[in-house]
Amino acid sequence: MCRPVQEPNLSRSSTGLDPKVAGLLCYAGIFVTGIIFLVLEKESRFVKFHAMQSIVVFGALTVINLILGLIPFLGWLASLVLTPLSFILWIVLMLMALQGKWFKLPYAGDYAEQQAGRF
Repeated sequence: MCRPVQEPNLSRSSTGLDPKVAGLLCYAGIFVTGIIFLVLEKESRFVKFHAMQSIVVFGALTVINLILGLIPFLGWLASLVLTPLSFILWIVLMLMALQGKWFKLPYAGDYAEQQAGRF
């Protein structure tokens, strides 16, 4: 089950952006902007978490979609289902970050939180 967690005081982002906007932008360019914000962000745990979750989730979805594309017929059908679901997930994650919520996806969110603490 997905768990939104609200942190009362979001720490200031070293990028100069509002942390909520920076969190949204971590998802805007799928995993690419996640990598950019993970490298640029020095202070905000919130932004680092969303950057890492973006990298983990959308990096995995990209690899899965590539593999499914190689499998004739069944893989293509599965990809037709996965693509709109990925789009919906992308929108939800951006909205949750913009609302200032630590929206952790199962497994990926826990892993992202652990890895974000290392950066």
